[in-house]
This record gives sequence, structure tokens and C-alpha cells, in this order.
Amino acid sequence: MQYILFLRGINVGGKNKVSMSALKEALFLAGFENPESYINSGNLFFSSAESREACILKIRKVLETNYDFSIPFALLTKEEYLEEQAALPAWWEEELARRDVLFYSCTMDKSDILHFLENATFYNEIVHVGKQAVFWGKMDEAEYLKTTYHKKLMKQDFYKQITIRNGNTFDKIAEILRSRE
Repeated sequence: MQYILFLRGINVGGKNKVSMSALKEALFLAGFENPESYINSGNLFFSSAESREACILKIRKVLETNYDFSIPFALLTKEEYLEEQAALPAWWEEELARRDVLFYSCTMDKSDILHFLENATFYNEIVHVGKQAVFWGKMDEAEYLKTTYHKKLMKQDFYKQITIRNGNTFDKIAEILRSRE
């Protein structure tokens, strides 16, 4: 089975440095096949015959053994990722100022973010709740600072348990996954 691994909060502003080549080697030594990365922000692909749950345990061990800081992560199968993309509403393909994908980490309680979204008042933004992530579009760059995304999201306790990718990165990863069929 093919997997995509998203690490949160690494290689940002010189903090929590993780060498992708060293991490790929550590994943290979842990038994994952063909580990590859896309850009330097913690997007990794690999194959494994093991279940998602077994992979999560192995990844957690690799991260805890090799890094002295916490690295929340999300793990999806290729099928889950592509199903998520196929289920997106039409607005995701429209001209938006910003598009972001908030992946749920393996350890987070999704009900926290769902409760936040149910009670949020959105300002010039649109949200789609998927099975593996929340897709968030912002309509106008000039009004970005007024959005719930900007004003309230980062203040939530669950924020440190999600890993975010912009829409272009999300689309590129889907393209890479489709090319491996």
C-alpha cells in the first residue's frame, strides 16, 4: 500500500530542522519501502504492506528516536488522499486568494476542530470538511486579516495538532500520487 506522510512544524524559520534525506533513511531502516519526499516541508511518500495503525506506531518511534522535539503527523493512504480530492466541492477549483488544507494529525480528536467550525462565523471565506482534512478557501487577499482563519484558528488548542498545506502543494501531491498508478 502507498502512503503519504505529512509532518507538522518542521523546517520553518530555522526551527525544528529535519533533513529529508536523513528521515528517508530512518524510514527505510524502519522497514518502509521507497521513501521519497516532496519539497523540504515534511511531505513523504512510501510503501508498506503493514496496516495504517502499524505504520503510525513505527513512524512515531522513528520520530521520537531521531528528534528531540515533538512532531505531530498525518498519515493517509494513496486511496484516501485521492478520494478526498475527488470529493472536493467545485469552489476548490475557482479563483481564490488562498486555499489551505488542514490535515488532522493521527493523535488529534477531530471533534475539536469540527466543534470550532460549527460555531465559527466566517468572513469572506468558505470551508469544506473532508474525512481526512478541512479545506479552507479565502476569497480576498485584502481582507485576509479579517478572516476566522487568520483571527481565530491559530488560537485554538487543536491548532498544534493539524498540519497545513497550501492548495498548490495539495494538488501537486495528488498529481504525484496519480502518476504512480
